[in-house]
Amino acid sequence: MPVYEYLCNDCGPFTDMRPMAEFEAPQDCPHCAVRAPRVILTAPRFSCMPAEKRKSHAINERSANAPKTLNEYKASHRPGCGCCSTKPSRLVTKTRSGAKSFPTARPWMISH
Repeated sequence: MPVYEYLCNDCGPFTDMRPMAEFEAPQDCPHCAVRAPRVILTAPRFSCMPAEKRKSHAINERSANAPKTLNEYKASHRPGCGCCSTKPSRLVTKTRSGAKSFPTARPWMISH
């Protein structure tokens, strides 16, 4: 259950754990039992969150209103990325005689 903040006019702020379905409902003050409205007094505790989760929240926040453009998509890939690289493919090369060659990581292997 999440922790919500409330502000009593007589006693000051207090917090209480409540179900999410009751997030807008006022809560009784634990000192004077007067109904106190829910308020937001502190910022979310992102500093306690792991770095990966903070980064994903930031990415979601940035992309909430606008889709990524093509340039932003290309900028997110490593250099030499095969999906958006402008370099020609190295899968097929031609020798001086015009024969096709298929360079691999195993140069000792004979291709068919």
